[in-house]
Amino acid sequence: MFHGLADPGRLRILRHLQLGEHRVVELTAHLGLAQSTVSAHVACLRDCGLLDVRHEGRSSYYRLAHPEATDELLATGARLVGLAAPEEVG
Repeated sequence: MFHGLADPGRLRILRHLQLGEHRVVELTAHLGLAQSTVSAHVACLRDCGLLDVRHEGRSSYYRLAHPEATDELLATGARLVGLAAPEEVG
């Protein structure tokens, strides 16, 4: 789980998913990241148990697996990122 929280891009995805479920293409547009980057981050977050997925036709919708704990998880992630690379925070 800590690996999933230790990247600023993944933290941004988690923050954005607090608004509700999204497809990768929507996350890409909202966050201004490459689709391949968002896809890799989403896969990591799913592997860590932080995201759930709902399939509808050909689309996959991602949502927080533990929405009640997201604020605490984001705070922990911010601390991890701060310890790992202070110059990247913010």
